[in-house]
Amino acid sequence: MDETQENPQIHHEESQQFNPNQPETKWQKLKSFFKESRRVLRVTKKPNKEEFMTVFKVTAIGTLIIGAMGFIIFMIKQLLFGGTI
Repeated sequence: MDETQENPQIHHEESQQFNPNQPETKWQKLKSFFKESRRVLRVTKKPNKEEFMTVFKVTAIGTLIIGAMGFIIFMIKQLLFGGTI
């Protein structure tokens, strides 16, 4: 005799689990989203000052590089095709 025949509650729990053949409802998607969000918030931690400054510096450098590239492309376009801003 297998487990599902011995204990009907196990069979009931299994029937409520995700079935890949059935499309997820919006309610199931919302519940899944909140469950995953709660899991992520549980494992995250507030960065210390050193970690924060490292992330800040990398973000600032990336922003400056992308801005400089945009400015250089704009200037090349102005020099090649002329025109006003």
